[in-house]
Amino acid sequence: MKRISRRSFTAMASAAGAVLAMPNLAFGAQARVAVVGGGFGGAAAARYLKRLDKQLAVTLVEASRKFVTCPFSNLVLGGLRPIEEITHGYEGLAKDGVRVIHATVQGIDTGAKRLSLSSGSLLPYDKLVLSPGIDLNFGALPGYDRTAAEKMPHAWKAGAQTLLLKRQLEAMPNGGTVLMVCPDNPYRCPPGPYERASMIAHFLKTRKPRSKILILDAKENFSKQALFQEGWQANYPGMIDWLPGKAGGKVASVDAKAMTVKTEFGEQKGAVINVIPPQMAGEIARAAGFANDTGWCPVDFETFQSKMNPDAYVIGDASIAGQMPKSGFSANSQAKVAALAIIAVLNSRKPASPALANTCYSLVAPNYGISVANVYRVTDKGLVSVEGGVSPTGAPPDFRNREAIFAEGWYASITRDMFG
Repeated sequence: MKRISRRSFTAMASAAGAVLAMPNLAFGAQARVAVVGGGFGGAAAARYLKRLDKQLAVTLVEASRKFVTCPFSNLVLGGLRPIEEITHGYEGLAKDGVRVIHATVQGIDTGAKRLSLSSGSLLPYDKLVLSPGIDLNFGALPGYDRTAAEKMPHAWKAGAQTLLLKRQLEAMPNGGTVLMVCPDNPYRCPPGPYERASMIAHFLKTRKPRSKILILDAKENFSKQALFQEGWQANYPGMIDWLPGKAGGKVASVDAKAMTVKTEFGEQKGAVINVIPPQMAGEIARAAGFANDTGWCPVDFETFQSKMNPDAYVIGDASIAGQMPKSGFSANSQAKVAALAIIAVLNSRKPASPALANTCYSLVAPNYGISVANVYRVTDKGLVSVEGGVSPTGAPPDFRNREAIFAEGWYASITRDMFG
């Protein structure tokens, strides 16, 4: 992959979003946009829709009153942040003029264009933005269900599961083994399991130095692999072992009572077992018919308009977005494209062809960061990366320290962009 400088990437990302600085637009009659899901995609979509047209009636429907970010949740496991610092409210969106309803969407009537809410009310819309995130496919791994997740936490939806996994790590004996079970693609946050292994290793190094981590992976390779493995050797030599699928990493079943996982090479027992199961689009998207037989939602890459319904747009982890990874930054970028497309359609104009961006920082140790950045455009090959790259291997310590500092800045910036 071509390497890209930080300055070059920043310039391209700024150009991709520059159109968001356009003046407010207005319609003859007030149009209504409902946004389902208040995460990286939904919160950004609601905020930018209202920013683009203050007269637009924007309603965000989100069940939780607080949003705990998956990005930086691994730092909670490593003891680098309390969970309160990655927990955000929706007061800023409300101040920006977004109507926020804390309820569950129980159904979508696409013909009548209205949502059925758990409160018993109906919410009509002219355009719909779906950002439901992921659901865990508990049926895909024999032995792993919601009950098993209370003994073998997934922690792939940040919050209570994050704290459960943290408590288990704190309680495990010095010298115990942490097993991590990683799924095949696609799934939320491709480098996430390996940052998690890094942060758990940091915790073990400081608190339980005789312990080890074994990563059982369904894949043969993973995101930022060379960078992670270089960082593991530098910071945690001999502590982390990674087994790819063909070498015994593919898990056939789990037994939560025995605290074991089974592979074709036999059973592995762990003091703590973190199972990250296969995933699919959030339930409401699947139930309403926005997903295809893959379990994910096909969209038009130019606008993120659903291929199943012309009045709906699906963004974030639930969408099939070409080469874009399922990440918080991707969802944020897609939210702005969808917002611009909705504004254009409501004004009887053709949406502009977008440029989208993704950047992802991972912490290997408190002062050791790594990153990847890409810009995406729609070509005859689909939505593909047209420029980008990863931070270099063999970089000196001060470079890695700066990457860790940049990661902190990235998190502060994107959460402010979402929530105000």
